Amino acid sequence: MATTRITTALPPNIDITKAELAYGEHMLPKLNRQLQDDTLITRQRALNALCDVLHNPEHVSAALKVGMAKSLKKLLGDSDGTVRWKATEVLFICSNHAIGRDAILEFDLIQPISALFDDQHEDARLMSHRAVESVSHTVNGAQGIVDANLIKKLVEKLKTETDEIKQLVLDTLHYCMKVDTSQALAAEAMEVFTLLLGHKMWEIRGKAARDIMDISFPLEGKKKAVKVRCIPVLVKLLADPNFHVRAQSAGALMSIAITTEGKQESIREGAVEALIALLQADETTDVRLNVIKVNSLSNVRLLTVKAITMLAEAPSGREKLAQVVPTLQSIANTGGPMMKKVATTAIKVITWKP
Repeated sequence: MATTRITTALPPNIDITKAELAYGEHMLPKLNRQLQDDTLITRQRALNALCDVLHNPEHVSAALKVGMAKSLKKLLGDSDGTVRWKATEVLFICSNHAIGRDAILEFDLIQPISALFDDQHEDARLMSHRAVESVSHTVNGAQGIVDANLIKKLVEKLKTETDEIKQLVLDTLHYCMKVDTSQALAAEAMEVFTLLLGHKMWEIRGKAARDIMDISFPLEGKKKAVKVRCIPVLVKLLADPNFHVRAQSAGALMSIAITTEGKQESIREGAVEALIALLQADETTDVRLNVIKVNSLSNVRLLTVKAITMLAEAPSGREKLAQVVPTLQSIANTGGPMMKKVATTAIKVITWKP
């Protein structure tokens, strides 16, 4: 005989980790009230729901109108690690939209987010760095980070954090140094970047070389690069197995070698020979079937030719580089407009006679 049995399991389409959403315009005000609830599980479920809801930029705008930014700012200092983590994740999702980045600046959220750089929970630290890195993509955002005096703290994190967070910090510093390099130089960022050139991950080596190029644009940065002996390491990286690392290393040498001191040091460390080998190797590489790699190798070649142009301004460099004129002429004939321009300039510098 059949009997009725009522299961204790929840229906399969109900997620107990997320708050139930109200209909229409009542959804976000309700979630905002739940963020302010005294019950921990209620706050956690509301944050989990927001991580899904705020992927829509229209919802981000509506959330700001109901005062959710102030609620999230308070939750960044919550005693529960999961709440801090998810609150930062919500802000990271908001920062992927222009209106969200503007709100983070308007409500002075950069400092509270950066306070989680020292959080004991790795997830909270990771998400805080993601949020700050996302904000730094705009000029106003990068300026806000610089104004908050976070550069020194970010440089210090490169010494202790996980490899994933180090990549985010290097990206953040890259954008921030476009608006100001003085704080990075004062924080001894050049020394830290030079150490990271020897990292086992090519992503970190490439980003460290890129950041050296950024910090070397002012004269003080070029002098510091020579002083801390980063040129010999960059020369070695011109033969790195990864073409991104080779490109950024050539770019860094190009920036440093603008000064006479940088040219002489680069030539002494064998940069001319390394650049010639790099240029000829990339010239013979067949990458016709891989568009992404073609574009990447074009960037390697472009920065290599620019670095060669810098070193050719020195008499000793010009003499050694005479052998690559035919290669440069071939690049000028077959490359695009930008490549043709830099190759032609390089040929003029190399063949110049006093």
